[in-house]
Order: sequence, then C-alpha cells, then structure tokens
Amino acid sequence: MNIRKVVKALIPMSLFKLIEPYGHLAEAFIMQCINGFPARGIKVIGVTGTNGKTSTCFLIHRMLHEAGYKVGLMTTVGYGVGEDIKPQIHHMTTASSGLLLKRIKTLRAQGMEYLVLETTSHGLAQHRVWGIPFDIAVMTNVTHEHLDYHGTFERYRDAKRRLFKQTNYNHKGKRAGVINADDESAKLFASDILNPVTYGVKQGDIKAENVSLRPDKVSYKAKAKNDEYDITCHLPGSFNVSNSLAAVCVGSLLGLSKAQIESGIAALEGVEGRMMTINEGQNFNVIIDFAHTPDSFEKLFADIKPAVKGKLIALFGSAGRRDEAKRAVQGEIAGRFADEVIVTEEDDRDIDGQKIMDQIASGAEKAGKVRDKDLFLVHDRTEAINFALSRAKVNDTVLLLGKGHEKTIERADGEHPWNEMNETRAALKRLAKR
Repeated sequence: MNIRKVVKALIPMSLFKLIEPYGHLAEAFIMQCINGFPARGIKVIGVTGTNGKTSTCFLIHRMLHEAGYKVGLMTTVGYGVGEDIKPQIHHMTTASSGLLLKRIKTLRAQGMEYLVLETTSHGLAQHRVWGIPFDIAVMTNVTHEHLDYHGTFERYRDAKRRLFKQTNYNHKGKRAGVINADDESAKLFASDILNPVTYGVKQGDIKAENVSLRPDKVSYKAKAKNDEYDITCHLPGSFNVSNSLAAVCVGSLLGLSKAQIESGIAALEGVEGRMMTINEGQNFNVIIDFAHTPDSFEKLFADIKPAVKGKLIALFGSAGRRDEAKRAVQGEIAGRFADEVIVTEEDDRDIDGQKIMDQIASGAEKAGKVRDKDLFLVHDRTEAINFALSRAKVNDTVLLLGKGHEKTIERADGEHPWNEMNETRAALKRLAKR
C-alpha cells in the first residue's frame, strides 16, 4: 500500500496547501500512527545546518560504529546500518515522513541502537520529522540558502531551530544540544536549549588549536575544560575542522572515551562527493565536491587556492527553481579565486539554463573574468567536464562543484541518471587516449 497516496486521498491537495504547514503535520501524524512511532526507544542524533551536515553525520556514525554500537545513518548521500549504506537516489535529504518512517522501521529491524539523521530546514518546516524523539541536536552553521522556499533568512534559520526545540529532556532535566560557537546564529540557537555544548576554532567549550591543513586531511588538538583530544580527520578542508569538532562534542555527550572519539573520527576515510580526488593517472589534480552555497564556496576556495601549484579551474552551475540571489555571488567568489571559471548546468529543472548561466557569469565578470578568455559557458555538463579537463596542464587543479554524490540531474523533462565520478573518470580516460 502506498501510504502517501492514502493520505492524499484523505486530504485533497487543495485543502492540504490551504492549511499548510498543518497539512504536512497531519500527514506526519497519520504516518507515525500507521508505522507505530518507530524511532521510539532509539537514540536519535539530529544534525542540521546549511553546510557540513552530511560530513558531520558520517563522522558521528563512524565514531559510534567503531565504538561497537549498531548505528543507523540517514543522509543526503545514503542510508543504512553499520557498513551497509545504500545510496540516496533522489534530491531530498530529509525524506517525506512516510518514506522516512518506513526506512527507520527497516533499520530498526536490523538492531539499530543509534540513528544519525541529517535534518533539513524543509524537513523541519514541513514537520517531516514530527514525532521523532531526538536525543541530541547538532547545528553546523547557518548561512544564505533556500530563501526561495523560506522567504527570509530569519524564517530559514528559525526552521532549523525547531530541531533543538524537538529534543528530549534527559534524566537530569536537560536537553542536549551541540552548537557551532563561531556561527553568528550561535547565541540564538543556544537560547533554545539549556547548557548546550559549543565548539569552534575561534571560541567554544571545545576549541580547535594547532590546526594543520593538508591536501588529504586535517589535524588539530581539541581542547575542552578538562580534557584534550588529538584529532586527525581524513576529510580535508578547514570546514572539516568544524565538522569533526561537532562529532567530538557528540562523543563527549554520549560518554565515549578519549580513545574512542579519536580513533572513531580518524577511521572515516572519506564521504562520496565531498572533497573527493579522482585519479586516472593524469598529471593534474581533479576534485569533486558538493559545494553549492556562497559560504561553502568561500571556504573551499580559500582552502584550495594556496595549495594549487598551477592554474585553478572551477566548474559549477546553480539549480533552477532555487535561490537566484546566490548565483552572481558564487560567480564572483569563483572569479576571485579561480584562474578559469566554467559555468554549466546543475539541475536547471524548468528554468532557462542560459539565464542561470548568465546570472552566474555576471558575478564572475564583476571579479574581472572575461567571456571566452577565462570565463566559459558550456551548458551540457558532460561537455563542460570534458572542456574543463582539456584545459588542465601539469600541476593544475580542476574543481567540479555542485553535484557531488547525486545520482540524477534534473532537466525540463525530468530526472536523468547522473554520476559525477563516473563522468569524470570517463572524460579523463578519453583525454588520455588523445
């Protein structure tokens, strides 16, 4: 039985939209009743934020798995228990309440004790996670994103705050929250929860010091009031200092030992589509990443640029029917850092791809880039990847951004299969035969 179809039959979509957000709340309530509130009795760790959610979830999952627990994971990239992580096919992080609960039931039947759940602003605003008893809420950061849906930054931010308000009280009468102290919204999130644990590079209860950034990892000392952790995270980039710090805080709240926290974080070798190096024997560097917001662009380019020996070539697009304001901003950021910018499609949906590319290009031009000299518009993403790689010489670095792990690309006629890693490897092999 398709439960979602039953709900739609019970609640006509015209009425559903009219009573929104209570239409989604009614749907979530019905789904929970039908599925028997499957998350009850499981320790659920919810992770929200603009950037870093997926990597933080994987770090927490791996840390608990290495500590010997049966841990479930539900993220943008995939879902499953332990080592058995199935890929997420469609473009939705927090699934509809019916699918979400069905998956939780499946994972619970496999003996799941913990669930690490990536939780989006859409999922919170639409009550998709209503009825799930969160034990720990984690906030990675809150920056400019999804304003096409939420309307204002304040509404977007406040949607994420719902996760903290939905967190259980523990036996000490407190709710457990982990907050990035370096984020401008930290104090507001902290007001939603009693005695949160904060982390950061600049400030926080657990602070990163002696940070070392390398092309393949980050390492630092995480200093707390009464303890110190030697952290090595094999996800490169300064943003993964923050992401792994969040995992340290979660491990501390759950009572893991110093050794369990350190070895658990170090055990994660990588996350699909996150700072992923592709090597087919070429004499230049190719990196795939999911970065698709101004904040993630700023951090990623700032990290990458100093390590690049040759040219930095950046390829990306921007999704249709999503926040238009960020397009020129991302173009300007890429234009400042990259030697060459290649603009392409990235889930245009039913929006004119040329219009999207022109909006991005306007930002790159503001940064000094010139079309057909160091700024190129190639709409077909496969052609754009081929073109970007053909421009690379010895010691150059090519960044392919925005698609990451995703297994489909959305065009006007619907979803098409897509695999950025496979497309890139095939292009490199073709290049090698020339």
